[in-house]
Amino acid sequence: MAEQTVQQLASKRCVPCEGDVPRYSRQEAEEQLQHLHGWQLSHDGLRIGKGWETKDFMAAVEFIGRVAELAEAEGHHPDLHLERYRHLRVEIWTHAVGGLSENDFILAAKIDQLPIRLRGQPRSRS
Repeated sequence: MAEQTVQQLASKRCVPCEGDVPRYSRQEAEEQLQHLHGWQLSHDGLRIGKGWETKDFMAAVEFIGRVAELAEAEGHHPDLHLERYRHLRVEIWTHAVGGLSENDFILAAKIDQLPIRLRGQPRSRS
């Protein structure tokens, strides 16, 4: 599978999958991750994940809501973890193939485009 830029990934839509799409090899996943800021491959090479430390609890909940709306629109649903009131982690993989598919990288690229209030960022005045 050819590597794609963040812009190429974000311009696509997740495709419904019933296990009929190719699964990324560890090498393919590592190469694709070079284009996504902060996303990491799990030890077993079957998932990607990213963590954030938000400004506060409400910033984390707001971001979870944005991710949930995006995931529902894409028909591709990640695991969302909120711990210690502002530490957020998202994990993505394609259940139907038991590992990673293009959909996972598409969703990750789109998640990175969502607004998020991080710890240490000044509050916007809009």
